[in-house]
Amino acid sequence: MTSTTNAGAQPVSYRQQRFQPPPGATELLLVRHGESEAYVDGTPFALIGGQGDPPLSEPGREQARRVCAHLAAGGVDAIYVSTLQRTAQTAAPLASELGLDPIVEADLREVYLGAWEGGLFRKMVAEGHPIGLRMAADERWDVIPGAEPADEFAARVKTVIERVAAAHPDQRVAAFTHGGTIGEALALAAGSRPFAFVGASNASISRLVVTPERWIVRSYNETAHLED
Repeated sequence: MTSTTNAGAQPVSYRQQRFQPPPGATELLLVRHGESEAYVDGTPFALIGGQGDPPLSEPGREQARRVCAHLAAGGVDAIYVSTLQRTAQTAAPLASELGLDPIVEADLREVYLGAWEGGLFRKMVAEGHPIGLRMAADERWDVIPGAEPADEFAARVKTVIERVAAAHPDQRVAAFTHGGTIGEALALAAGSRPFAFVGASNASISRLVVTPERWIVRSYNETAHLED
């Protein structure tokens, strides 16, 4: 069959379409906490559930103010934080501005670093410890003695992302979490190397669109809101 058009009719044109989340999807904004207090050699951070729990530093509090002002302008429907205080402190200005109570979700916590918890991880990496070098080369946290096994960490992150998304279809959610957790979530979404997205800046935003069928990476490590 041959289709015809009226003589002189203009051909149909098709503009490029802007991305729109599919119906039922969740826009998940993964926000890394602001900078936390420095580790002082020989003085470990207090532990919560076996993990170091430093508060935000003064620069971190300013980062929190800036990222929350940026998020408030765009609006969010729900706020999640981990069990570690630096996430709750980072989210506090947004919660106050929007009148939302943050939901504590334990599985948003950072990867467990075993024998290097309490701040020791920072020292070992800064000094080029052989295990730290192997960790980076192998792209596995669990080369650190006693650290969370890679498959268990991946399963935890996958489960919490799916759980949060299922609770908020057609909504935008800000999840204040940690660098390792953000990296794992984006690696799972992209099917990439394990550490391809490790290194998100403090108070950065990374965006996922989550559906039951797939996760879509929309951005990684947005930091323009932190600039003067």
